Amino acid sequence: MLQSVPIKPTTKQRFILRRRFELLGALVLAALVPWAGFRWLITDTTFDAAVFHNSMVANAVAIFLALWIRLSVETYPGIRAGQTIFPALLAAHALTFGALLMMRFPYHRPSLLLGFAVHLVWAYAMYFIVARRIRPQIAIVPLGKAGELRKLPMVDWRLLDGPDLRRTNGCHAIVADFDSDLTDEWESFLADAALEGRVVYQVEQLRESLTGRVQVRHLSENSFGSLVPARAYSAIKHTGDFVAALLLLPVALPLMAICALAILADDGGPVLFRQRRTGQGGRQFRVLKFRTMHVPEVEEVMTRESAMTNHGDVRITRVGSVLRRSRLDELPQLFNILSGEMSFIGPRPEAEVLSSWYTGDIPFYRYRHVVRPGITGWAQVNQGHVAEVEEIYLKTQYDFFYIKYFSPWLDLLIVFRTVKTMLTGFGSR
Repeated sequence: MLQSVPIKPTTKQRFILRRRFELLGALVLAALVPWAGFRWLITDTTFDAAVFHNSMVANAVAIFLALWIRLSVETYPGIRAGQTIFPALLAAHALTFGALLMMRFPYHRPSLLLGFAVHLVWAYAMYFIVARRIRPQIAIVPLGKAGELRKLPMVDWRLLDGPDLRRTNGCHAIVADFDSDLTDEWESFLADAALEGRVVYQVEQLRESLTGRVQVRHLSENSFGSLVPARAYSAIKHTGDFVAALLLLPVALPLMAICALAILADDGGPVLFRQRRTGQGGRQFRVLKFRTMHVPEVEEVMTRESAMTNHGDVRITRVGSVLRRSRLDELPQLFNILSGEMSFIGPRPEAEVLSSWYTGDIPFYRYRHVVRPGITGWAQVNQGHVAEVEEIYLKTQYDFFYIKYFSPWLDLLIVFRTVKTMLTGFGSR
């Protein structure tokens, strides 16, 4: 959503940008063309036509599934639409291919591979040629807190000087503070905008959507008006975490062995680091990590300062620096997941001394423990490791955003961005 060059879309560009055009183009190029092309090239009459038909249907289903995934995750802030293209398309085509295998339907592998490749090229072409050049324009009703949004740089804001819908022409949406004392004229203006099909946002919801943070002045309910995240998804996620951790163990164990040998070769100290952390419901548990710091000569009492890691911290070992940057130091937490203490995704568990400190400054800080803590989370992919008080306050806003919008789509977005974080070393200390 963050763009650099504001260009007002032409009528032709608006048509091209419409999802139905992108969908139609993908269906023709990535589903119909491979089917027709291979059927024309292969003249063997003994070849089963169902093979081609199944491949065409699979490509079409993958196209719809990929668009659904992208639409679901792109509603969340802090991500460009282009960042979701490859992972969404790869996941969609892999799922449809897996379905063909499980149902034992015959298929034509070259058609499936060509469909994926063409779909990928088409999606990126739509993004690079047109979509990434469009910067959103939003009209502001100049009452209440709506004007504060003008400080956010990722949108072209248009401050309205009167309740006239003609002044919103060319805008993608309208934002207003519904809690302010709107005059009858402005309320009629917003009602007319809604009747015309214009998108009208409440200021707080739009602020959360653009920043990925929830203000922590008070507890914030989720979209269902409840403080408790969706119980059904929480149970499904817990089961999925356990199964995924079991499946990853055969791959993770050899990698853990390599990390352990590297730590032993570096300074000969203990391989694992154990620390009391605060988990779901405020319950204490011992988190497992690979040790990345020198072992102190004298056992230290855990303090607020010693629990934090700063830039250039002299306690970090040579191997520890690599493990932190690649996030491999978190691998032993697979066992925390198997024991039900952690999840793959959620607010990071804080050291007991830090959790007590934060709770003293923010009375409802303990609310972040309503979900299981995670190896990665919304704060980590947006902010990275933090230590300063101001950064910690922002981290809490990110954590509360995750809890408020707790859903599989937000988790999927975090997975996409975690891969990027691991490759770039973003936010490591």
